[in-house]
Amino acid sequence: MEIAERVGAEILSVDSMQVYRGMDIGTAKPTPDERERVRHHMIDIAEPQEPFTVARFRRLARQAIEHTTAPVVLIVGGSGLHFRSVVDPMVFRPFDPQVRAEIEKGSVEELIRELEAADPDAGRYVDFSNPRRVKRAVEALRVGGVTPSALAVTEERRRFHEYRPELPFVGFGIDTDNIEGRVEERLATMRRAGLLEEVERLAPRLGPTAAQAVGYKQLLPVVRGELDVESGFQEAARATLRLVKRQRTFFRRDPRLKWLDGNDETAVETVLREARP
Repeated sequence: MEIAERVGAEILSVDSMQVYRGMDIGTAKPTPDERERVRHHMIDIAEPQEPFTVARFRRLARQAIEHTTAPVVLIVGGSGLHFRSVVDPMVFRPFDPQVRAEIEKGSVEELIRELEAADPDAGRYVDFSNPRRVKRAVEALRVGGVTPSALAVTEERRRFHEYRPELPFVGFGIDTDNIEGRVEERLATMRRAGLLEEVERLAPRLGPTAAQAVGYKQLLPVVRGELDVESGFQEAARATLRLVKRQRTFFRRDPRLKWLDGNDETAVETVLREARP
């Protein structure tokens, strides 16, 4: 916020769940006051019952950047995949909801055999221990006839793996210590602000994507009476910590980011100085 106000920038959130209206507390959305002070993009643009793909996110985020009149756009947050979908070349597998529903009925073992029959080298490119990736690969095969081997050798995929952006940017990561303590404090703040009540209110409207949001997913069994409140929040804390570690690992692999000490009071000045052309 300080950087945005000092340079007249707008903020583009790459949080995968802040796109959903009503999911305010659990996604730590910027406050109405903050959004009035600085224009934000990719927030509150979908209903929670809607599926929201990375492909759709990329398209709308690119449109927001293209049409803004702000001198600077700050891409902030969240999901490493969604960040890369905005700045990097990315190929999306074909999608069909009916085919996806059929795939969900099959066992992972059957789907792996289907992949290997069509593409003997599929195991080189698809993590067979990850059911979600296996299902997406089979979906691409059934809908578009695209094998994992074919997808792996595209120019876009090569540039993606080489971290060659389509949209030039200057990137910074923020290093913080005491991650476990910060997660616990953050979740406690959300709890006091009414996170459980928010989940209860939204539960009938959460679609397949929104229902997977960390915090919401762990508290839905509480709302359904399947889990006690304390256990639900403990599960939410553990899931949040796992997510933080995955995100940090993802961003750590990106050689384009310079890492700053989150406790350094001069971090804002460092960004402003080093980001200038």
